[in-house]
Amino acid sequence: MTHTIKLHRVMRAPAERIYRAFLDADALAKWLPPHGFSGKVHGLDARVGGSYRMSFTHFASGNTHAFGGEYLELVPNEKLIYTASFDDPNLPGQMQTTIALRSVFCGTEMAVVQQGVPEVIPPEACYLGWQESLALLAQLVEPEIPQ
Repeated sequence: MTHTIKLHRVMRAPAERIYRAFLDADALAKWLPPHGFSGKVHGLDARVGGSYRMSFTHFASGNTHAFGGEYLELVPNEKLIYTASFDDPNLPGQMQTTIALRSVFCGTEMAVVQQGVPEVIPPEACYLGWQESLALLAQLVEPEIPQ
């Protein structure tokens, strides 16, 4: 048995910045780990059929969990679909995440659907983690800083 997580956000940023934040290793390490975790990208090949590998480390305990997956669909500035599997056998199965981006008058509407979340991860914890990550994503992509 698995869970499906659905989130919706509007960000004051162009779709191009949000899309890029999912495919840039340094950006991903900065915003994806939820509060209390640091992140490291071990590899990222941002193309359909390409893969990525990351780990999150719980800052207080030092415990690390690694995961990775494959990019199934990449439509620049509109859509990303990718898989993820944990290395930990206690977190079995494969998740699939779909990110849909749509330009709106004040920025970008973003819909996130994550399917196949292992049953042992409470859906509330997954929602909380995504909410924290998306707040960090907004801090990365929304500022208009002159160059």
